[in-house]
Amino acid sequence: MSRVGSTHFATLWEEIADLEHTLRYVDAGGYRTRMLDFTGAGPEAQTVVLASGTSGHIEAWTQNIRAFVEAGFRVVGYDYPGHGYTSLADHPLEISDYEEHLLALLDALALERVHLAGESLGGWLALKFAPKHPDRLHTVILSAPGGRMVAEPQLDRTQSVSAQAVSEPTFENVKKRLQVVIHDPEKITDELVRVRQAIYARDGFSMAYVSALREPERRWRNRVTDDDFAAVPVPALMVWTDNEPTGDQAEGERLCGLIPDGEYLLVRGASHWPQWEGAAEFNAAAVAFLKQHAGREDHR
Repeated sequence: MSRVGSTHFATLWEEIADLEHTLRYVDAGGYRTRMLDFTGAGPEAQTVVLASGTSGHIEAWTQNIRAFVEAGFRVVGYDYPGHGYTSLADHPLEISDYEEHLLALLDALALERVHLAGESLGGWLALKFAPKHPDRLHTVILSAPGGRMVAEPQLDRTQSVSAQAVSEPTFENVKKRLQVVIHDPEKITDELVRVRQAIYARDGFSMAYVSALREPERRWRNRVTDDDFAAVPVPALMVWTDNEPTGDQAEGERLCGLIPDGEYLLVRGASHWPQWEGAAEFNAAAVAFLKQHAGREDHR
């Protein structure tokens, strides 16, 4: 049972040890893709796909997997190209690359329609993917979605600490990178740091390719606009925080208000990872949202 909500943040192994699962690799668009797959309550169980943030990986969802599985959903976590333990990218990655990879993954797993939960870059991906492929989605969960063009003093800091974390992947440097997205340093587990240390230390790992969307011109042509929020064709749970670096609470409410069928959750005491720092609140709202829409076939 998850102990998030107390002083203890569970490790991935604690969370999944007694859950039926497989960790395997599948070919998705030519990338050897790492995926963690939890069977649902039965063959008809709907699937929740977990999409992480920039330079992220499956473990970013450690505090949420059990809640979704115990609610009866099949859960699939995966690593993007160049990220985690999926094969490395050979070029700077843009949103179209992530979209094509996701589509290839769904096809490889024969998943006709899923719930897509994305944090940061994952939310950005969901916002761009949904209008193009509404027939592949039941709902989306947008957890502090990225991609807007905003004045971001935080961005410079992110680039600086990311570069240092990759060039010198010490425990301290990688923890500094995580402090960009997690408000309370006490909520950064040693396991999370160690996993990311190992990923950054992989031969050939390129932060330049993984974080290419931070380059101004590339970011501009891939940017998320108000029109993207207004174009979400499926029910959406929009999750924001009181310390979100890209916008205040009013901005989060405004963006959610643009979504035709949007539901808003504010997680307090968190920064850019509400699914981690506010896991109990996030999980309760997300599971209720998923169950509410699980039985619907047509969301237009």
